[in-house]
Amino acid sequence: MIQANRIPYFAVFPSISMFIMKRIFFIATAILFTAITNAQRNDSLTTQDYDRAAKMLSFNTTQYVDNGNVTAHWTNDNTFWYRNLTAQGSEYILVDATKGTRTTTTKQDVNAANKNKPKSYEVLSPDGTKAAFIKDYNLWVRDVATGKLTQLTTDGVQYFGYATDNAGWKHSDNAILRWSPDSKKIATFQQDERNVGDMYLVATNVGHPKLQQWKYPLPGDSNVFTIQRVIINVDESKVIRFQMQPDMHRGTLSDDISSSGTFDDVDWSDDENELAFVSTSRDHKNEKFRIANTTTGEVRDVFEETVPTQYESGQGTINWRYLSKTHEIIWYSERDNRGHLYLYDANTGKLKDQITKGDFVVTEILKVDEKSRVIYFLADGKDAKNPYFTHFCKVGFDGKNLVDLTPETGNHNISLSPADNYFIDNYSQPDVPNVAVLRKIDGKIVLPLEQADISRLKATGWKPITTITVKAHDGTTDLYGLMTTPTQLDSTKKYPVIVYIYPGPQGGSVGSWSFSPTRGDDASLAELGFIVVKIEGTSNPLRSKSFHDMNYGFMADNTLPDQVSGIRQLAARYNFIDTNRVGIWGHSGGGFATACAMFKYPDFFKVGISESGNHDNREYEDDWGERYIGLLTRDPNGIDNYNAQANQVYAGNLKGKLLLAHGLMDDNVPPYNTLLVIQALERANKDYDLIVFPESHHGYGQYSLYMMRRRWDYFVKNLLGATPPKEYEIKFAPDPRSGQ
Repeated sequence: MIQANRIPYFAVFPSISMFIMKRIFFIATAILFTAITNAQRNDSLTTQDYDRAAKMLSFNTTQYVDNGNVTAHWTNDNTFWYRNLTAQGSEYILVDATKGTRTTTTKQDVNAANKNKPKSYEVLSPDGTKAAFIKDYNLWVRDVATGKLTQLTTDGVQYFGYATDNAGWKHSDNAILRWSPDSKKIATFQQDERNVGDMYLVATNVGHPKLQQWKYPLPGDSNVFTIQRVIINVDESKVIRFQMQPDMHRGTLSDDISSSGTFDDVDWSDDENELAFVSTSRDHKNEKFRIANTTTGEVRDVFEETVPTQYESGQGTINWRYLSKTHEIIWYSERDNRGHLYLYDANTGKLKDQITKGDFVVTEILKVDEKSRVIYFLADGKDAKNPYFTHFCKVGFDGKNLVDLTPETGNHNISLSPADNYFIDNYSQPDVPNVAVLRKIDGKIVLPLEQADISRLKATGWKPITTITVKAHDGTTDLYGLMTTPTQLDSTKKYPVIVYIYPGPQGGSVGSWSFSPTRGDDASLAELGFIVVKIEGTSNPLRSKSFHDMNYGFMADNTLPDQVSGIRQLAARYNFIDTNRVGIWGHSGGGFATACAMFKYPDFFKVGISESGNHDNREYEDDWGERYIGLLTRDPNGIDNYNAQANQVYAGNLKGKLLLAHGLMDDNVPPYNTLLVIQALERANKDYDLIVFPESHHGYGQYSLYMMRRRWDYFVKNLLGATPPKEYEIKFAPDPRSGQ
């Protein structure tokens, strides 16, 4: 239809039309201004920006630290050498402890002590003449001098072999055993896996895929690993089986009964006629101290300890000792809410005395002087500045004369001499570089060794990390942590926050409290425009028992209430923290916590990167959940106590951006953990991002730097609102002094 002489709208209603024109102009101007503002905010990051971030990685910053930690190589009881890295290269230092001298020397022969080193899967006897190993599920021994092989056991079969190294989440061909001091006997076990369920992984390759299959028990399984303890007389190839029911494949440190590097929770008597050991219940609530006759296999129960949550014998080292000469036992317990040492009568099983007391935690016994009746140990909680700083102490068996041998403020790393008469003390703080000294066993300084020089590091623009303290979610408990900021921090700007999390409960987010020029890629992320925060949340084991048990029974809390509360407190303290842009990432247990954060706190955490998470502990090895959650039980409706702690249950709550990553050959945390979350996200019609590593295990090996770059990109895009350079490559750079 033709419309002739149509009158314009604005001519009929001039006032309205003028208003509309002004309105259009205003809107257009606003849109233009917003576009300009967003263009400024969303500027692409350049390759040069990523180069600057990569320079903050540890392999690039460590080269600027001179005169750092001392690693001693003892040539005898009183003499050692170490390599010192300086601004000019490297030098070799020879120290005579008795003379108190430190002199420069020539390059040392570091291979001299390794000439008779056994093969990786063998266990060398104390006298160095024999090497024990597994062959066809039986235990064999090799004469080091002649190469002669002797079979010690004959009845080992598949899934019921001797000295088997399989905890499910960790497995190898290594032999798990403990030689007697005279090298004539071996304490080991026959491990029963015959009715335990299998785990499967499938390799990625051209042609038919290869199946990897092994025994891997899960929480609630009716059959899990058990061990039958034995003593083997090596010269006779005779097996003495202990007269007792099979033990659970459990230790006082973990379910891996070689977690300390050898056969755990066994201690030979001085005359080799007895073997003391501890039997741990499946749920880690009961510990039985026992002594076996190594000739007859007869077992005597000495005493037991039962706890309401879970028992542990220390941190990193098992802290009980059998003192056969005096018929005494040094025992570790948290019965007074701190990890302390107790003295028991080995004949009667009666408590004689509490050895250590106070507001500190014994973490590791390093030396027991039976003649002088003195114990040397590491402890956390002795430093007024930070409860996580470790100090080296000594105390008498009677609990008297407790002495801090390393009173200087800081985290002390101790290395004893072969004769235990000297020790190297490297001590530092997260923001204070290392000092290394040589001390006598009484703590007296014999010789200053090195004091780290970070002047070259500072010249690069590097800035030290910030130590922080906040209150836990309960509003009263002090928490400690670290904060990394950009080197060119503009305190007038608002920066997005990235929380790095590892909730434990066997460790924490910070890891070592010693000095390090950079920690992981924290400083790199900060240099890209973020504030990176690590808060050591409640349930860390290095404080009180009640602190450690705060999340017992419900690990899915994952310290997340502490993280949220802590970030809000930091934002009130530092104006540059933007609580509207908070991201989070972690690996393994941290991957579990990250996905949980995105699902349970979707309005607080906007971006998450979850790597290799154990998202459902029913799909992770039996001991982890059964130790920290308890045995799997079901209510009258058939719902088990693990279900409410599984991430996939809450996947429908996702609002932000979530990146999941997993190695498809992960034999620690099987990839099905992440697949369960993916399945739930798809059922809930939720978007997510995914990276898989077809041939990678729990760590990503050669692809670790690729994952790091993808992590940078993900936070830059989704939390910073910028565009990263395409396919930037992070390249490893060795310390140029390492080859000198």
